Amino acid sequence: MSVRVQGLTKTFGPLRAIDDLSVGFQTGKISVLLGASGCGKTTTLRCIAGLERPNSGSIKIDDDTVFNSDCGVDVLPEKRRLGMVFQSYAIWPHLTVAGNVAMPLRAQKLTKAEIHQRVHDTLRIVGLSDQAEKSAMKLSGGQQQRVSIARCLVGNPRLILMDEPLSNLDARLRVEMRHEIRQLQQRIGATILFVTHDQEEAMSLGDEIFLFSKGKVVQKGPPEELYFRPTARYVAEFLGKANLFRVAIRPNDNGASVVALPSGEIISQGQMANASSQRDALCMVRPESWHVTRGTGSGLSANVQEVTFVGDRRELRVDTPMGPQLVVTYGYERFDINDQLSLSIAPEQVHLFDSEV
Repeated sequence: MSVRVQGLTKTFGPLRAIDDLSVGFQTGKISVLLGASGCGKTTTLRCIAGLERPNSGSIKIDDDTVFNSDCGVDVLPEKRRLGMVFQSYAIWPHLTVAGNVAMPLRAQKLTKAEIHQRVHDTLRIVGLSDQAEKSAMKLSGGQQQRVSIARCLVGNPRLILMDEPLSNLDARLRVEMRHEIRQLQQRIGATILFVTHDQEEAMSLGDEIFLFSKGKVVQKGPPEELYFRPTARYVAEFLGKANLFRVAIRPNDNGASVVALPSGEIISQGQMANASSQRDALCMVRPESWHVTRGTGSGLSANVQEVTFVGDRRELRVDTPMGPQLVVTYGYERFDINDQLSLSIAPEQVHLFDSEV
């Protein structure tokens, strides 16, 4: 089951919510549409669902064209064979869990026996078989979201769309539900398009991330690729935390590459895939990539200005010759204000941009 969007544009008055978007989503995977509010990710999902009509472009699901502005094709949402899970649980308060899940099947005019079997099978998939006759309003937030997922699955959709489905849950439940959605997708082999603004959620769930900005996809790829090899400064700063600074790249006598600050201090040297001829560049170093040693050494000198304990790590704000930097350390070692450190980094953990765009 494949999804292909081609030349899609959607405006709301003067606002261009989707700007000539062309992108394809993988079959049997979780594709995450990530970005800040107003970037176009939810509008794209709603256009695929048929809840918004694009101004131009086409949308194809498998071999079926569900929208094409040139041909005048615009298949009704209920005819697209999609399932959708919204931010709100949309639970019917007067119905049981089974009654809520059965709602889409009643609209299809199936027999009672068919409805009962499909509801039973779907509740088993989401782990709610023992809650079938309970009032849906008496369930926890996480269980109610599972009811909405079951209601989405019961119609055997060819594509599942999820729009910020975990944003109403507390932090612990969000982590649990991410795991459950991933396990569910692997069990049934579903193709899922998942919208979120939460970078941690995107990286833990997505087989592929599509990072949106101003109605366009800035970069797409596996989470690790976007995190460690961003193609633009916007990507580096949106996903995780990034130290960005100007450097000079030059070859040394051994044919390796030297990454140095404009003031001359060398921060790394070795073979780097994106460091060839001598030039200036923008360098990105993730906070956890710095190798920290105490005292002064051959690396970059750093003075600790602030220490934040975050349970599994410590975040150090340090002052260096190139300005303030964020350094993340793990383990039990303590650091204090004004500690003197030396920072170094392996060449494979240095990422260089030819420009700041």
